[in-house]
Formats: sequence, C-alpha cells, structure tokens
Amino acid sequence: MQQAIAMGAVESGREFAERLERHRKIVFKVANGYGRDAHERADIAQEIAAQLWRAYPAYDGKRAFPTWMYRIALNVAISHLRATSLRERHSVPLDESLHDSAGAAGIEAENDGRVRELRRCIERLDPLNRALLLLYLDERSQAEIAEILGITETNVATKIGRLKERLRKDLADAQ
Repeated sequence: MQQAIAMGAVESGREFAERLERHRKIVFKVANGYGRDAHERADIAQEIAAQLWRAYPAYDGKRAFPTWMYRIALNVAISHLRATSLRERHSVPLDESLHDSAGAAGIEAENDGRVRELRRCIERLDPLNRALLLLYLDERSQAEIAEILGITETNVATKIGRLKERLRKDLADAQ
C-alpha cells in the first residue's frame, strides 16, 4: 500500500514538473512584473514555484492549468509586494538591462527613458491593477482575467479602459 502511494507521489511530481516547465513563462512574467531587480525577481519566482507545488495536490482540473497557475502566482507576488515597506515600494528601481554602459545616444536613450518611465508608472499601480495589466499584456481574454482575479468580466473591461487612460495621462505628464 505504501509503495502504491509512493509511486503515485512520484508520478504526480513528474506531472507537476512537466506542467510547470510547459508554462514556466507565467512564473517569469509575474515575477518580472512585481520584482524590482534580478534578486527580487528570482525570490518571487522561487516562492511562486514553491506555492504551486504546495497547492498542486488540490488542483482539480476544472480550470485550465495556466489560469490556476496565474491565480497562485499573482497571489504570491501581491503578498510579496504587501510585505515590503512603504519606503521600498516607492523607491525607483533601475533594471540593469535598461542601461547601456557605453552610453546610449539619440533614440536609444529616448527609448530607455520611455521604458523607465513606463516601468515607474506600472510600479505605482496598486496590486490589482498591476495584475490586470500583466494579464492584459499577456493577451488573456476578459473571461480568463475575470476568473483569475475573481471579478466580473464587465469589471475587467471597465478597469482596463480606466487603466489605459491612466497610463496615457501619466506618461503624457512625465514628458
């Protein structure tokens, strides 16, 4: 009997590993959306993977695996964000990949500035709007976004419209 249970656990572990590998981009998208530097993104990704593993035995298959995965990943990232201090949340992180050590010229410098400003605007969003934007940019349907975030499709559509307008205004004000 114990051998059968152990074999089931091994099979479940393989199945989980295969599913996680197949959909690993979700983990990195969420971690990149909430982490401010490479170290923090790695910590968030690790915690997401751990939470997914802990929750996997309760996965029932009624939801699509990526939808279930997004919901857990976003909950982990939002919890991480809430755990940081107010001062840390309002600091302006600079991603090393946005800098050119030789000194970007012309359009590259302008694009870097725009990317940095967009990142600042996104970092100022509350956790729900940040999650909504992440899912929208990942081209998830309104129905799937609603299911992941636990809100209605109508609410998703309204929030996306308001979010787009807010980002347009914030980016225009920054220039």
